Amino acid sequence: MKRTLRSAQELAAAGLVTPARAAEITPVEARYSVAVTPAMAALIAGGAADVAAQYLPDPAELVTAPHELDDPTADAPFTPIKGVVHRYPDRALLKPLLACPVYCRFCFRREAVGPDGGLLTEAELEAALDWFARTPAVREVILTGGDPLILSPRRLGHLLGRLSAIPHVELLRIHSRVPVAEPTRITPELLAALTLETPLYLCVHANAAAEFTPEAGAALRALHGAGLVLLGQSVLLRGVNDSEAALEALFRAMLRHRVKPYYLHQLDPAPGTARFHVPEAEGLALLARLRGRVTGLSWPAYVREWPEGGGKYPLGMPAMQPGAGHPRRSG
Repeated sequence: MKRTLRSAQELAAAGLVTPARAAEITPVEARYSVAVTPAMAALIAGGAADVAAQYLPDPAELVTAPHELDDPTADAPFTPIKGVVHRYPDRALLKPLLACPVYCRFCFRREAVGPDGGLLTEAELEAALDWFARTPAVREVILTGGDPLILSPRRLGHLLGRLSAIPHVELLRIHSRVPVAEPTRITPELLAALTLETPLYLCVHANAAAEFTPEAGAALRALHGAGLVLLGQSVLLRGVNDSEAALEALFRAMLRHRVKPYYLHQLDPAPGTARFHVPEAEGLALLARLRGRVTGLSWPAYVREWPEGGGKYPLGMPAMQPGAGHPRRSG
């Protein structure tokens, strides 16, 4: 397992699924992309069921529940130009590509992401950068996708440099699975591309303590040493982290690796993800039972998205009006 596994047959050949199971999940592969990196394959082969559940396809993905939506976070209505999502007044997403090192079976963009990359053309990227330059209300640019850290160091460094040069951009943020899913990508060349004067925050996506391998730990130390602020983002998932012990272990693993737990997401209702759903009341109860057992440094905001695109709101607090202050509603 020295390369990423990208099909049911490759998963079977690596011993991660049986031949019979491979036959069952081949139709899933035809609809949703598959990718399991060597680092994650090694964990699955070692018996990490919480990692296997995140990355191995399942026939249940082809069953869409009544409450599930093709665009559960409503990106489309808030896309002023290709590659940009502007949902909040002072920050916007930039999606330079739609490829990832691994494909999560619960991803809310799973209809869009895939190995073809969805890479913005030079003209499309220039148009997106021009949009940021002429939108002074945007103070923070959030690079997502897809996974920005699979861009070449040269391309990523150029992109970050262009964004840093925009006078009103005060913060940059990257969301990535790479440090845990493919830590070998954190090379000196990539670290050089990430070393900026503009504050750069890296949101590390991880859902199970097992994902913080020694190799991931070395990558995270290197990123921290390069001056990045590391934040943790997780999704509450049935069969992965839906217990006090699993969440406690996840939060403690993050802190040991200099990652501040930032968001715990309620699952977005993407098609075929119902098997991962944990009711909000159960999630709140889990967190309540952890109160006092773990340091306040480990406490994330437990949030969900308004399906109509109003953005995130914290669960357990009085519901606020979705999209309050959003440009679309304020004209």
